[in-house]
Amino acid sequence: MKLLHPGVGVAAAAALSLSACAVGPDYHRPEAEVPAAWALPIPWREAHPLDAELKGRWWTGFEDAELDALVEQALAGNQNLQIAAARLDQARAQVTIAQSALYPSLALNAVPTRAKISANRPLAAYSSPNVSTVQNDFVLDATVSYEVDLFGRVRRDIEASRAARDQSQADYENARLVLIAQVASDFFTVRELDAESAVVRASIEAQQHSLDIITARHELGFATGLDLAQQQALLAASRTQLELLQNQRAQNEHALATLLAVPAPSFALAVSAPVAWIVPPVPVGLPSDILQRRPDVASAERAMAAANARIGVAKAAYFPTLELLPTAGWESNALASLVELPSRMWSLGAAASATVFNGGATGGAVRYASADYTAAVALYRETILTAMEEVENGIIGLAQLSRAEVESAASVSSAQRALDIANDRYAGGVDTFLDVFTAQQALLADQRQTVQIEGERMLAAVYLVKALGGGWQALPRTR
Repeated sequence: MKLLHPGVGVAAAAALSLSACAVGPDYHRPEAEVPAAWALPIPWREAHPLDAELKGRWWTGFEDAELDALVEQALAGNQNLQIAAARLDQARAQVTIAQSALYPSLALNAVPTRAKISANRPLAAYSSPNVSTVQNDFVLDATVSYEVDLFGRVRRDIEASRAARDQSQADYENARLVLIAQVASDFFTVRELDAESAVVRASIEAQQHSLDIITARHELGFATGLDLAQQQALLAASRTQLELLQNQRAQNEHALATLLAVPAPSFALAVSAPVAWIVPPVPVGLPSDILQRRPDVASAERAMAAANARIGVAKAAYFPTLELLPTAGWESNALASLVELPSRMWSLGAAASATVFNGGATGGAVRYASADYTAAVALYRETILTAMEEVENGIIGLAQLSRAEVESAASVSSAQRALDIANDRYAGGVDTFLDVFTAQQALLADQRQTVQIEGERMLAAVYLVKALGGGWQALPRTR
């Protein structure tokens, strides 16, 4: 059964041959200022990772099975990531919608009617009087509509939708990267608070032991009331610090539960004993690498491409549109003879239209699209600047924290010796208890500072990997 006239295909081919140009600017990625190298402090050195190595399971470099399990759970259930995935599906569907305009639209119509014609209707001819009749009218036809893309409006729209799809893909990758980094950050923060709490608990035990001794000496008249009050105050202060640490831990634990899509009351992370944390080495590569490695930079670049294409869509409104409207089918007053040869009908038609005056709306739309592109370029360059700032902060931060960790460990060792000497001199009656009290405070402060620096170093490593846009595999590790 043939519905369309052969001339339809010829007309469509001829129209397609006209659609060789597309108005609007072709896209070229704008230049952005990128330094030749990072300001790498000791012990950093430049590395050149391959692109295929960038998007691995970078969090496994920390060699913590519990962290691995939490990341997998977050990737499977996090709601923000599911939102980003849904947005990506929408963008992919939008490409399909835009591409559909490249093809003809076919509509099948079946219109059966039975109608009575009025005898009092206006005369068609004065010599022929009207009569009232009742007739059937059965119509079965196919209507094709096709917009010839003479000036590239459809192609620019497809270009924009594809760029938007790629932007959504980059947004999804960025949401995934941010999620993993946040899970790792909250996890290491909880573990740092566990380690810091362990330090405070050990100090509380030592302070309680000292208080027992001073209480006994005070009862025997060998210690003053001031000594006793000072130690009681120090012990109470340390217990207060422990409560505050536990509150901070609870807050981070609850934040981690939300990332995992688990209600906070139903989630608990067991307290962990202090462990030797592993900071994997991160090859920073060249500054220009982040143009390919960071998903937020990729998203900003694709947003520029989409905005550029929309300028062409807006400019196409200045030009006329041409639509082909062929129809073919059958019409009969009897259903039995509907598909017979005498009932066949067809028509070839086209509709051309051009806007002559619309009060400047088209020009406004072009200016709007152009301004949107200008803003997208600025956002792209700002995103690159932010990326440079974050990477440089991560490099400098890790180097400085590594040096601070060494100095802090030396400080703890010295503070411990000072406390031992102060205890001996107090027991021997050489010094007052004030020296012991001061040494206890200094040791606790130095111990907590050491743990805090270790935790900050882990967070800085996560921050730097995130700033670089991903992680690497098969790298040697350091402890």
